[in-house]
Amino acid sequence: MIPQEFEYSAPATLQEALGLLADGSAKALAGGMSLIPMMKLRLAAPEHVVDLKRVPGLAYIRQSPGGIHIGATTTHYQIESSSALRSQCPLLAETAAHIGDVQVRNMGTIGGSLAHADPAADYPAALLALEARVKLASAQGERTLAFQDFLVDTFTTALEPGEIVAEIIVPAEARGVGASYQKMHQPASGFAIVGAAARVARSNGSIGLVRVGITGVGPKAYRAANVERILQATGDPDRAAAAVTEGVEASSDLNASVDYRRQMARVYTARALKQALARTS
Repeated sequence: MIPQEFEYSAPATLQEALGLLADGSAKALAGGMSLIPMMKLRLAAPEHVVDLKRVPGLAYIRQSPGGIHIGATTTHYQIESSSALRSQCPLLAETAAHIGDVQVRNMGTIGGSLAHADPAADYPAALLALEARVKLASAQGERTLAFQDFLVDTFTTALEPGEIVAEIIVPAEARGVGASYQKMHQPASGFAIVGAAARVARSNGSIGLVRVGITGVGPKAYRAANVERILQATGDPDRAAAAVTEGVEASSDLNASVDYRRQMARVYTARALKQALARTS
């Protein structure tokens, strides 16, 4: 299908882009992997599209004492292949490698993916496990949120009218932290029917750190606090994974029933925990 007519702007600076978006009526375009298909199906019909791809200074991966900073228009492939992320934050690089196919990874951006907030997207599971932060920018200034507070509901985030995702901040992992992303993917789209991200560290022979993020199960990605608590207490990945959907309203669709999705969540969470534990050594 063909989208309805719209005005197109390709600003040359971030300030110009934020000015065009300021009144909230325009829609930001990054890689276009989500917005363009929605426009073609007329599920989205913006009157004005502001293309961020030509804005300099929004695509980068930088290390600092406060963590690793990733610009919003950094592509999935750049994250997947970054030597800094592979060594300092391997969970995010591993997760990026699971997204779509090579064409999608070369065009799609982390900022666009997060702003779209698809409940079956891969990044949210990893960013929740990483306790990441998100910097938002508008013509009025900047603010930074915990990623957990950024996610609101299905296709809904804390972005206010006129705001864009400007940067994502993830930690540089300490030695000894093991991480893994395990995913049951939808064969045609590559989206997660279930995705589980785990970070684990040992301390004096016991498990000191556990962080688990889950995507694809409910209306939005979530931290599996029950899983974290049980693994720390028992050290048993299977027992911990059995609690992954407790208190969660699991979704049912053409790809999976509620019961099947719950069972697969247990399976893939256990796999992520076991691989993360194996990688702590």
